[in-house]
Amino acid sequence: MKKSMIWMLTGVMAFAFIGLLILQVQYVAIIFRTSNEQFELTVRRSLEKVSRELEHEEVRVALENSSGTDFMYKNPPDQQNISQMMQSIKMRITKSDSAGTLKGFEEIESYRVQRIQKPLEKTAKSAIIETSEKLQNDVKERYYRKKIILDEIAFSLSQTSHLTPIEKRVNFKSLQNAIKAEFVNNGLNLPFILMVVNNNEQTVYQSEPLPRNPKSSEIITQVIFDDPPSKQNYVKVYFPTKGDYLSESVSFLVPSIIFSIILLITFTITIFTIFRQKKLSEMKNDFINNMTHELKTPVSTISIAAQMMKDADISKSPEVFRHISTVINDETKRLGFLVEKVLQMSLFENQKATLKLKELDINDLIAGVANTFKIKVEKSGGSIDIDLQAENSTTQADEMHITNMLFNLMDNAVKYRREGVPLRLMVRTRNEGEKVIILIEDNGIGIKKENLKKVFDRFYRVPTGNVHNVKGFGLGLAYVRKVAEDHKGSIHAENGLGNIGTTFIITLPIIKN
Repeated sequence: MKKSMIWMLTGVMAFAFIGLLILQVQYVAIIFRTSNEQFELTVRRSLEKVSRELEHEEVRVALENSSGTDFMYKNPPDQQNISQMMQSIKMRITKSDSAGTLKGFEEIESYRVQRIQKPLEKTAKSAIIETSEKLQNDVKERYYRKKIILDEIAFSLSQTSHLTPIEKRVNFKSLQNAIKAEFVNNGLNLPFILMVVNNNEQTVYQSEPLPRNPKSSEIITQVIFDDPPSKQNYVKVYFPTKGDYLSESVSFLVPSIIFSIILLITFTITIFTIFRQKKLSEMKNDFINNMTHELKTPVSTISIAAQMMKDADISKSPEVFRHISTVINDETKRLGFLVEKVLQMSLFENQKATLKLKELDINDLIAGVANTFKIKVEKSGGSIDIDLQAENSTTQADEMHITNMLFNLMDNAVKYRREGVPLRLMVRTRNEGEKVIILIEDNGIGIKKENLKKVFDRFYRVPTGNVHNVKGFGLGLAYVRKVAEDHKGSIHAENGLGNIGTTFIITLPIIKN
């Protein structure tokens, strides 16, 4: 897959994910806003109902208190009393400029006049009809008389009730209980703080202190009693746990966030894996091309040498024959080395190599490897020193793989030495806790800081531009790391002083005494 195609897929996936995230945020915001509006609507409806019940209670009390007044008659009043009562109410209504109410009283008075005049008319009706009409007229008269009394009480309340302080008109404890009961009936079983504010904007009652200074939008206000605007009293309600209650309406938010994070992590890992696999594929292709080229050289050399050995003249010259045999032997070893590299690469395809573990003394093993490698180092004009300070150096290890690991690191020191500078290779050991530390230090060309961690990756080779003085496939250090990790150890590299040389530090567990 081309890199442009990968970037295009990355852009599409990122666009889809961001779009999905924006839609989720908008959806949550809409639900939260709708829940908040529904909450406030329910609270206001409950407060309005309680306020209406308070007014009903006030009228009922006023009716009970008026039982001793002249408006409640044991016997029907005579026409003179009714006329006086009507005139009194009419004068009060005229002063209050209530035209609609005045018209209603004029209709009542008109009916009363008709009611007085009707008995004076002589009709030829039968006694049954007269009795029925009389009963109906009595009922109407009682109705209008009660209506007059109620209107007088309502008029009196409308004119004088707001003059009474709110603390005398309302029992605050009863008010709080009524509001709580109404909230519960509407499904709002939440703790709340009740405040009653009089017409002077003074708080005359507060059920408990506010936990903090809330915003005005967090307090719901409702007018109680239908008083004049300048004399109105208010109840205010604050819900400390309103946020938790509204959060329940968007309870799906937490799993939504979790799934979004999982999706983001999956998306990131997928993109990272695609790029890594592409890079690995490119490295593997380079390895195959390089390996093919490397294999052709010894094969062609052996082929030419074999053809030369068929020549009769060469077989008569022992020196030439010996030289050709040496070339074939060297190229055969070279082929074996390349095959070993391929086998090392196949080692990485398994989760874990099959190790033949046995007790090894790391100090003895390093001493043997160093003595074997000493000839190669001295041949290149260098020197090798060993400093074995580890007192406890016995570990469970595979001798072949540990030996190859040490040979690879020492061989790299020879390959990447500085031109014109004698190689100085040092191998040291020491103990740290229950581990043995192996340090292989050289004074070669070193490794740049940004490449120190990458050198242990498969097929990775430190960039050197177009110069390739040292042949390789980028598998040696990857093999070393895998061997160390399979032995439950670790390895890392550090630059020397002044970025001269490299130190490889290997950590292996030891066998406890």
